[in-house]
Amino acid sequence: MARPQTPQIAADVIIRLRGRPDAVVLIERRHPPLGLAIPGGFVDVGERVEAAAIREAREETSLDVSLDCLLGLYSDPARDPRGHTVTAVYVATADGEPRAADDAKAIVMADPADPELALVFDHRLVLDDYLRWLRTGQPAPLRA
Repeated sequence: MARPQTPQIAADVIIRLRGRPDAVVLIERRHPPLGLAIPGGFVDVGERVEAAAIREAREETSLDVSLDCLLGLYSDPARDPRGHTVTAVYVATADGEPRAADDAKAIVMADPADPELALVFDHRLVLDDYLRWLRTGQPAPLRA
């Protein structure tokens, strides 16, 4: 039996800095699609999704994060213009000052509720789910 074709798998991390509870770390993307994004990237073959989240956070923000919880999985086939990608989004905390590296052109400390953020992918939806989690403690709703 042939191996099935499946979507790419990614891991994204909503990073909260200790002492800055009202802001999250976003990156300005260096490569298309351009705009602001939650730090993250693709899972390598042989790598756990959680390990990919920690690695991508470090590569893009220079921060060592502690994963607090899984916010949810996002799998809308149209969420990434480069192709069907499923992402696991984690909430994490970190100490220190973020510095842009790798695929990040710049770091932006942002109010996640700001409707004017020029977010790419489905990251407005993800941040809205994060704000709901802050209010209720509930993970992202299931979207069937």
